[in-house]
Amino acid sequence: MDPSVCALELLGVLFSTGAWLCSLATTMMSTWLTLSTELLPTESYELGLWETCVVQDHGALECRPYDSLLGLPPDIKLARILMCVTVATGLLGLLLAIPGMYVVNSCDSRLEDLKVKRVMKMAGGILCLAAGILGLIPVSYIAHLTVVRFFDQTVPAMVPRWEFGDALFCGWTAGFLHVVAGFLLLASCLCLQEDNCNIPIPIPLVRVRSVKSSRGTRSEYV
Repeated sequence: MDPSVCALELLGVLFSTGAWLCSLATTMMSTWLTLSTELLPTESYELGLWETCVVQDHGALECRPYDSLLGLPPDIKLARILMCVTVATGLLGLLLAIPGMYVVNSCDSRLEDLKVKRVMKMAGGILCLAAGILGLIPVSYIAHLTVVRFFDQTVPAMVPRWEFGDALFCGWTAGFLHVVAGFLLLASCLCLQEDNCNIPIPIPLVRVRSVKSSRGTRSEYV
C-alpha cells in the first residue's frame, strides 16, 4: 500500500472530525449575530438558532429560548433545518470513512476487501462534500441578510444593527474543512484504485488429469 494513500485518508478523517465538531458547535452557539447600542453600553445582545441572550458588562449572561417554532423568522427556520441536516450528514460520512481506512483492520488485504473499503471511503467523502455545501448555505445566507440590513438606507442611522457573530466564522470554517476532507477521501480512493491494478492475482494450480505409464502414475498441473 502506498504511504501517500494512508496519509490522504488519515488527513481526510482528521479534517472530517474537526469539521463535524465545528458544525456541532456552530449549531449550538448563540452568537450567530451580535448587537450593541450606545443607548445601553453595558449590555449586548446575541442571536442564535435556539435562543437569544443578553450579555452584561460584568460577565453575566441571560438566555431565553424561542417561544414558538412557528413564530420564528424564515431565515432562522431555514438555518436551523440545514444545520441539523449538516450535522447528521457529516456524522454519517465520518462513520463510513473510519472503517473504510486501510489502516483499520488491515491484516487482510484481499482485493475484495480493498474494494469494499474503497466504496465505504468514497461514500464518506461524498457525504463530507455534501455536509460542507449544506453547512455553507445557511451561514452565508444569514451573513448576506445581515449585510443587506446593515446597509439599508431606509432604516435611520440611529437604529442599532445586527453584526456578524463568532458562530458564522465557525460555520465557514466547518464548511471549508468538510469540503477539504471530502476531496482528500476521494483522492485516496482514486490512488487506491490505481494501486489495485498492480496487485498480482494468484492463479491456483488445478489438477486436471492423471497419466499412467509403465513407470508409474504422473500428475500434470496447469
